[in-house]
Order: sequence, then structure tokens, then C-alpha cells
Amino acid sequence: MAVPSMTDPYFSQNQLVAWRGATTATENTAPAIRQAVSELLDALVTRNQLQPHHLISMVFSVTADLDALFPASVARHRPGWQAVALLDTQQMHVPGDLSRCIRLFAHGWLPKGRVPEHPYLRGAAALRSDRQ
Repeated sequence: MAVPSMTDPYFSQNQLVAWRGATTATENTAPAIRQAVSELLDALVTRNQLQPHHLISMVFSVTADLDALFPASVARHRPGWQAVALLDTQQMHVPGDLSRCIRLFAHGWLPKGRVPEHPYLRGAAALRSDRQ
């Protein structure tokens, strides 16, 4: 998607926002990671009433115990998401951190005045109880 001109009415009607979210996979397998990421993306899209053209970029980080599938590959195969810039990283290891955790950091557009909803699912809900 081409970025609209700064004089485009799109900018007077919309705001650039960032979302955070996280979930956990039940195990380190491609199907378990795919299911967890799909649920996380579905929650992000549903809670924020998003269409693919609203999304600009998304970074996924995973804990070191998840290496069976790149989370971005799940997003890349969603219809209409081909223009979304996607990246995977490994989360910094901190002793006692939540295991099998998938985090996301995304940027996109929402209508002005709408508050971004940040999905924290499964075991990751404990990370941000204020964002349920």
C-alpha cells in the first residue's frame, strides 16, 4: 500500500497507533505456534475492527524455547496482509520469564479518537492484567 500524501484527508480522519500483545503456545510445534499466533492476530483484528490496509508493520518476538515456526509466516499467509512489513526476533532471556511466549508490536491506522485495544491471551494475560 502506498502511503497517502500528507494533504490527503486520510490523515485528518485517522491516527497512527502502536499495538502490543502477547500469547503463549501450548508446545514448541508448528501447529501449536500457528494456532497461538492465529488467535492473537484474530483478537487484534477483531478488537480493533481492522482491515489489512490499516496495518503498516508488525514485529514478533518469541522466547528461546520456541523455534518450530516463524510467527510472521502465519501473518504473511493471511489474505490481504502481503503489504504489511513483518519481522521475527528472539526475545531477550530473563530468568523466570513466561515460557513459550509470543509477543507482538504493531503499527497501523485507527480512526481519530478510537483507543487501541491490546490483546494479551492465554498465559500471557498475566503479563498485562490491565489490558484484558
